[in-house]
Amino acid sequence: MTARERWLFWITGAGTTVTGLVYFWMKYLMDGSDPYSAVHHPWQPLMLKLHIVVAPLLVFALGMFTVRHLAPQLALRVAVARRSGLTTALVAGPMVVTGYLIQVLTDERWLRGVAWGHIGVGVVFAAAVVVHRIVGRGNGGDEC
Repeated sequence: MTARERWLFWITGAGTTVTGLVYFWMKYLMDGSDPYSAVHHPWQPLMLKLHIVVAPLLVFALGMFTVRHLAPQLALRVAVARRSGLTTALVAGPMVVTGYLIQVLTDERWLRGVAWGHIGVGVVFAAAVVVHRIVGRGNGGDEC
């Protein structure tokens, strides 16, 4: 992996994570001044739009990372940070699929379930990436 490819992954990953967490905080943890409004903060729509704009760039970076990092590491049977790397890889798919489903589902029950699933796998993904970086660096891995 080149330094630019790693930076693309880290910047898009951080941008997607931060906008997602801020949107979650505004939507689910804040109380709005209008009890009939779904918007609890003036920046809530902007955070959602930024999340939706940055996330496809992360999907692109994930594809590149799969070809340039994950596949070679699996082929070489590299043991350094394998568990955190596989965790990251396994939750990336459901994170992407649920992210797209949120935008197209209309049934409120399905939408709520998929949204909470997206939040869950998104948090696991972000945590696994950080753990993978720490474990990979601590055990001589320089490509994470």
